[in-house]
Amino acid sequence: MSATREGLPPARRPGTGVWPLAVAVLLGLLAGQWLFGRGGRREPPASAAPRPVAARGDLSQEEKSTVELFKSASPSVVYITSLARHSVGWFNVMEVPQGTGSGFVWDRDGHIVTNFHVIQDAQATKVTFSGQSTYRATLVGAAPEKDLAVLQISAPREKLVPILVGTSGNLQVGQRVFAIGNPFGLDQTLTTGIVSALGRSIQSATDRPIEGVIQTDAAINPGNSGGPLLDSAGRLVGVNAAIASPSGGSAGIGFAVPVDTVNLVVPQLIRHGRLVRPQLGVVLADDSITRRLGVEGALVLRVEPGSGAASAGLRGTRRTEDGDLLLGDVIQSFGGRAVTSSSDLLTSLEERKAGETVSIRYLRDGRTGESQVTLLGNP
Repeated sequence: MSATREGLPPARRPGTGVWPLAVAVLLGLLAGQWLFGRGGRREPPASAAPRPVAARGDLSQEEKSTVELFKSASPSVVYITSLARHSVGWFNVMEVPQGTGSGFVWDRDGHIVTNFHVIQDAQATKVTFSGQSTYRATLVGAAPEKDLAVLQISAPREKLVPILVGTSGNLQVGQRVFAIGNPFGLDQTLTTGIVSALGRSIQSATDRPIEGVIQTDAAINPGNSGGPLLDSAGRLVGVNAAIASPSGGSAGIGFAVPVDTVNLVVPQLIRHGRLVRPQLGVVLADDSITRRLGVEGALVLRVEPGSGAASAGLRGTRRTEDGDLLLGDVIQSFGGRAVTSSSDLLTSLEERKAGETVSIRYLRDGRTGESQVTLLGNP
């Protein structure tokens, strides 16, 4: 009797289940090579290659002029670092940067012009040129009421390229101007704009107004202070001094001290270390007193003996023998310009020179008088 295989699965020939699996794997590998290329990498698309560079043509004449202006003026512009000294231990002193600003070379004697507020609280100062050469500076003189100061460095004469000086007297609203400086410590930055307005007034460090200030929309930021404002010929027309901005950054309203003021003040700072003003020879009352009296002008409290005012016969305020207060002269015009306050008189006086004779109109005892006054200097 032969045995049977009932109840068992049918027998399979060897290898009948392996070949279909091997074929599937092989087809997968071939498909992968076709999809991803040799070595399993996808061929990059043609757009991944660098684009060809398009020819741009020549710069416009305006661009060329701006580039040349910067190349010409930048060697004259410097970066100013004000330093504070701090004691370290018993014997060592460390100098720590406390502020930065800009400035420019005035002459080949190493004089550097900047804003007074840039170096106001400095115990030491460093001046750095565009080539990163740095020199210690000494303070020659300052005019806080004009926000101007002069430093001096000992540098090779070939490093000292004096800036070209222009005039602010014939500036026009709308003409192009260029500011070079170091905003936020960024070396040698050029910004461009126009003259937005003329004849503005800003407050100085002494709270005296600086008159005739230039307003510009060229971007002026912290660190630009003391740097030059140039016209399209590359000439100095102002010293960048302030911005009007709630955030402290440029808002398109910057101010510059006019170069005509700079050209009067800087030689005096170099020669005398301070601003030498012509002297009228009077002591003026506070404007609040004049306003309470209901009088418009500058009230004379005292006339200095030997002064031009004394020679012209001006009178100061005094008391009579009965103790009554007798008001002095109230100056209402100086050199043909109306005087409505003591600031008006002082501003007009600063525009004059020692030795000049000026016509003064005043109010005395309710009547108008006029005198010729020769201004003296304050050496």
